[in-house]
Amino acid sequence: MGGTKADLADAVYRVHGGLSRREARQLVDIIFDRIRAALRTGRPVMISGFGSFKVQLRRPRVGRNPRTGQAVPIHAGRRAVFRPSRLIVQGLNIRRQGEDRSDA
Repeated sequence: MGGTKADLADAVYRVHGGLSRREARQLVDIIFDRIRAALRTGRPVMISGFGSFKVQLRRPRVGRNPRTGQAVPIHAGRRAVFRPSRLIVQGLNIRRQGEDRSDA
């Protein structure tokens, strides 16, 4: 499975036999809309076994234009931050049988 919203909707369609492709797509859209709405109001979103999303405030700072080196003010803002659950992190760190770690 790929990592797009369409791939996720297709997986929901294949796993849940009672939904049409359109209904699966709508379900995925609803889930993402709810996550966006919660974050827009500053509320964290926790999905058990997957991870959590929260809004983090960014302070204003001075950046640099990489071409000229000139100082550029960067305004304060908000950003969404995702933190994976322990289950996800543990799953990423399990070595598959015969896997070589020399590339890490």
